[in-house]
Amino acid sequence: MKSQQGVVLVIALVFLLCVTLLGIAAVSSSVSQTKMASSVQAQGLAFDAAEAAIAGVIFESEDDTILTDDNIDDPLTAARQGTQFDPANANLACDNSADWTNRQLTASGLSKGQQHTATGQFHTQPNVDSWSRTAFVVERPCRGSSNVIGSGGLRCHVFVIRGCGQIEGKRVTKANTLTVAVFGPSTEAQ
Repeated sequence: MKSQQGVVLVIALVFLLCVTLLGIAAVSSSVSQTKMASSVQAQGLAFDAAEAAIAGVIFESEDDTILTDDNIDDPLTAARQGTQFDPANANLACDNSADWTNRQLTASGLSKGQQHTATGQFHTQPNVDSWSRTAFVVERPCRGSSNVIGSGGLRCHVFVIRGCGQIEGKRVTKANTLTVAVFGPSTEAQ
């Protein structure tokens, strides 16, 4: 009987070792899940910033104060006067600010009668930037309109708006694109 007294102690130690290993695995898994969740949340903030940038262009393009002021161009008017975008041969990249009409959205939000070109963060903690690129694509007859094709009257002016969002210090930029067609006078009639 005396030779079996240590067997219980060995079994108890093996059991404690197993419980310890299970605890370490659970904590490690929890840390990994927390990292993944924070990464998904950060990506969501960047995508929200991209969506807000697109909304900012639409807001500014519908602003009566800007549309009636001859000294301020809305983003679509500025893009119409700029470089024409050819989707087959060019890229409306978030990092190309030279060729397209640019707007920036900050934490102060959207204000009537104002071009949104100020610098600053869209969101803080983490710092998130929100900006847009707008380009004119083509002028063409409007589908579904009653205009006679080629008659000169109103035509559709097609634009591409690229909203971009990026978390400070991250390499990845989230982006979304919206194609907009606006009735406007035909350049053929002018």
